Order: sequence, then C-alpha cells, then structure tokens
Amino acid sequence: MRRVTERRRTLRIRDGAVSARPDTLVSEEPLEIRLNGRPLTITMRTPGDDFALATGFLVSEGVVAAAEDVRQIQYCAGTNDRGENTYNVVDVRLAPGVPVPEAGLERHVYTTSSCGLCGKASLDAVRTTARFPIADEPPLRVSPALLAALPDRLRAAQPVFAKTGGLHGAALFSEDGALLDVREDVGRHNAVDKLVGRAVQNGGLPLSRAILLVSGRASFELAQKAVMAGIPVLAAVSAPSSLAVDLAEETGLTLVGFLRGANMNVYAGQQRIDLDQPR
Repeated sequence: MRRVTERRRTLRIRDGAVSARPDTLVSEEPLEIRLNGRPLTITMRTPGDDFALATGFLVSEGVVAAAEDVRQIQYCAGTNDRGENTYNVVDVRLAPGVPVPEAGLERHVYTTSSCGLCGKASLDAVRTTARFPIADEPPLRVSPALLAALPDRLRAAQPVFAKTGGLHGAALFSEDGALLDVREDVGRHNAVDKLVGRAVQNGGLPLSRAILLVSGRASFELAQKAVMAGIPVLAAVSAPSSLAVDLAEETGLTLVGFLRGANMNVYAGQQRIDLDQPR
C-alpha cells in the first residue's frame, strides 16, 4: 500500500532567501471501483480506507445500505511496470439476493456536476433511491454555539492536513458535539464516502443522530451523500451550491454554510437550529 504522504525536493524562497529542502505532500492516486467484477468508476483519492470508500460510494448510489449487502471486497491484480501491485483496483461483490443494478450502471452515477443530467432529474434520482428518510424522533436540535465549535475540532483531528495543507476533511459529530469519526482525502467526496463506508462496516446506518461537517463547500454531491446515509445535518465551512440547497429543502436536510467562528448561514432545515440555547 502506498503511503498517505510522500516527500519531494523543493526550492524554497522566503523573503529573498533561497534554500533547497524536502517537502511533505499528500499522495494522490486513482482508484478503480468494480462491482461484481465490472468496472464502475474511477476516482482520484488518497490511498487508505479504500474498502470503506468503495462501500460509502455504493451507499450514495443506492446500491447497498448495510454491511450484509456486501459479500466481499478485495483488491484486484493491478501492477506497475515493475510488476508490483498498485492496490488501485477494488472489486466489491454483492451478497446473494442483493439486486445488481441494471446494465449501464456507469451512466447511473448521477453525483457529479458533469453528468449531464438536469437538476430535476438529479433530485428525483436521490428521492427515489434514498432508503433512510430524514426524520427526527425525538427531534434533533443543535445550537449555533455547538456548530461554531465543530470546525476547530475537525482541524485538530487532521494530522495529515497539518503536515501537508493538501487534504479535505470530513467528520461526524454526535448531537452534543462529540467527535465520532474523521477522514481525510484529496477529494472531499472521498472523505465523506470513507466516513459513510466505515459506518456501514460498523452497522451504523442510518446516521440519524449525527452531524456531518466538511472542510470545503457543500455541493449537491455531498448533500446527496448525507441524505443517502440518513444524516439530518450537513455543515460546511464554505458555500453550498443552489442544487444542494434544493435537495436539502426537498428532503428535509438541515444545510449550514459559511460556518466560520460564530457566523454561519442556514439555507434549509432551520427547524433543527435551536436559537433559544446560549450563543
């Protein structure tokens, strides 16, 4: 398995002073995900938690929803010019009785903004495949003060970001702000897939009492992944997209953007924000 970070020689220029020294960079490699032996998708990711990434991706596509849906995950033979396994190809075998998506699944991946589907089709796709309706029993309520504390907790739990500055972070928090899990990756969507995949492996879906925090913007893709995992609150330190807001409004997801210090914008699901608690 390749390391999460690599060292590269760099020329440093600081206030006119020039020096040569190694720098720590985050690793980025392609991962091909196969389903029952058939190529499904390729994503650029930081090596590590590949089985969880593949599982989380299949949750977001509505293919699996529990650990029992997956019979086996394994690396396939994929070698470089030295005959070494690259560990860049993963094959997921579904359990008996789990429906295999129809042919053309590679075109079923509606999560990317380049898929060519209109907004209405994308929203319909999530609504018809989501297995965990976002409902609160009892209602989940979070205060602005609790949300404001989460970005610092995420940053403190990102050791590789501290070394490289080149990774996105995603974290799950409990409704009282306790850190449940955190993943890092060069792709923010991969970081979320790793979180969801690990939850599946631990029998944790739906994540109906969890808050998902992402270190970048909140795209439709990330809102979709939250909805598919049954997560009721998605917060981001940057902006949401218009389609992410549309999806949040349609599904009942609480969507918070520009979460920076005590400041934030609540774009949907305002009923979960407890404004009566101390701020």
